[in-house]
Amino acid sequence: MVAGLVPCRNNDPELWFAEQTARVEQAKALCRECPLVAGCLAGALEREEPWGVWGGEVFVGGVVVATKRGRGRPRKDASPAA
Repeated sequence: MVAGLVPCRNNDPELWFAEQTARVEQAKALCRECPLVAGCLAGALEREEPWGVWGGEVFVGGVVVATKRGRGRPRKDASPAA
């Protein structure tokens, strides 16, 4: 395996543990190009990784989540409640 094909070995390691949504999405996109993505995801699921991007997915609290919410309070919805 050529190390150059594995994005997490050739980019800033902090990218895979970023707080900013755009950086998390960048890490996920890089993972999708990795030849080890399936094994990485399987290992992370088995280990119940507490957080970060593993195998192209975002982990929070040991489980895969669709998106990582940034720090702080969520924005108030401008639409009225139904």
